Amino acid sequence: MFDRQKVSLGITPTCWINDDFPTIGSDISFEQCVSEIALAGFEGCSIGHTFPSDPEQLHEALELRGLRVSEPWVSTYFTVNEMTTQTIDNFRRQLEFIHAIGGTDIGTAELGNAVHQQPVALLANKPVFNDHQWKAMVEGLNELGARAADAGMRLCYHHHMGTGVQTRAEVDRLLADTDPHAVHLLLDTGHLTWGGGDPVELVDDHFDRIKHVHLKDLRGAVVEEAARRGMSFGDAIRAGVFTVPGDGMIDFPAFLDALGQRGYEGWLVVEAEQDPAKAHPLAYAKKARAYLREVAGL
Repeated sequence: MFDRQKVSLGITPTCWINDDFPTIGSDISFEQCVSEIALAGFEGCSIGHTFPSDPEQLHEALELRGLRVSEPWVSTYFTVNEMTTQTIDNFRRQLEFIHAIGGTDIGTAELGNAVHQQPVALLANKPVFNDHQWKAMVEGLNELGARAADAGMRLCYHHHMGTGVQTRAEVDRLLADTDPHAVHLLLDTGHLTWGGGDPVELVDDHFDRIKHVHLKDLRGAVVEEAARRGMSFGDAIRAGVFTVPGDGMIDFPAFLDALGQRGYEGWLVVEAEQDPAKAHPLAYAKKARAYLREVAGL
């Protein structure tokens, strides 16, 4: 299905810790997190808020465990007045950081007026960008993507619940309006499905733009409860809305087959933003690793 020499398997630290809600997993050390990532059989991981900020120190800690960095995260705020310079400066620093530790991809999302970190109903309060904001975002992303390409790296846009690029229609518009040579797509199966999209259909329609993938499953009962009760993103996470592939409602065999048949190359990164007090991180990481081996031969 996949050329194993051209696909890397990673996992995000969000099974252990959470960047949006730092109290989740706050008792788990960086060393425990990365050691268990390696123990579960993954090749790399994204960067969490407890990771060393010194690139040499981080590189040494990961190399010791046979790990690489799949991507850092950069938030953009092009839709917010007077935030463009700050956004570009932060992106430049992250470019230098990822270059120093040998990474190639940078995940990003526009968080202007985003509500996923706020204690408000998620679905009712997501931002909807006007044409001026949309234009500012697109122009900003094109500039950042060009900077990344010049440095031999790739900007991969992450659509996200509670942001201005959440629905399938918004993802389509983003891809239509941005430079395909500069702005690539980080397809997140969990966020896309929760936002009303179909991951297989997105692969069918936009495979050439997909350069990075987050494999995240959804518990359907919690999705329904979150909508019915008007839950915030944080409350939905604590209720267990996300889980690892094969443990929820998403048809991962069909999705992985769609990617593999088209010759996907790059990172496949397991992500399950769970409360480690309720979902043992290592147990779920090993469950995900075994599932991907079983259904995709990875």
